[in-house]
Amino acid sequence: MSSTGIRLAVVVASVREGRFGPVVANWFSEIARGDERFEVDLIDLADYPLPHELPAVPLMMEPDPARPEGTAELTRRLEAADAMVIVTPDINRSYPASIKTAIDWHLREWRHKAIGFVGYSGASGGLLAIEHLRQVFNELDAHTVRSYVTFPRYYLLFDENGRLREPEGPADAAAAVLDELHWWGTALINHRMSVSAA
Repeated sequence: MSSTGIRLAVVVASVREGRFGPVVANWFSEIARGDERFEVDLIDLADYPLPHELPAVPLMMEPDPARPEGTAELTRRLEAADAMVIVTPDINRSYPASIKTAIDWHLREWRHKAIGFVGYSGASGGLLAIEHLRQVFNELDAHTVRSYVTFPRYYLLFDENGRLREPEGPADAAAAVLDELHWWGTALINHRMSVSAA
């Protein structure tokens, strides 16, 4: 935890052309920045292209495998985070390949950290992606918080300037996510500190 609060990484999961993710991520980041308990780092995976081909199996068992050139900053930013929020759409009833690739290239960066979700898509609002990602992060010893924010038919909910037409409900949901991230983030920071001191 930094002197200004929990370091929260907000990760834009989709990298496809024409994606809406940055609009949603900016909305959530603005709310989080208004909460003095958090220091916010907005990470766009489109800025860090990772190959889908992973290293040989023995290398992937290492906690810090050699990664492609140009991704050291992404690794540093994920490592520095105390908690994370993944902003994701549904794609074919699951999460985008880009977020799974980022997860698979990093092991220790997620471990013993609190993870929250903001979803958006057509009918489900990203819930299908969120449920699949919970399973993935649980395997990596991360803790996914119960609350989430979801935007079904997001294209009707935001105006042409990227602002919510009716912000109250989503803002309340975001506040619940931040409360849980703060509680679990603090607990897990204390846990990591006690393990490293042992």
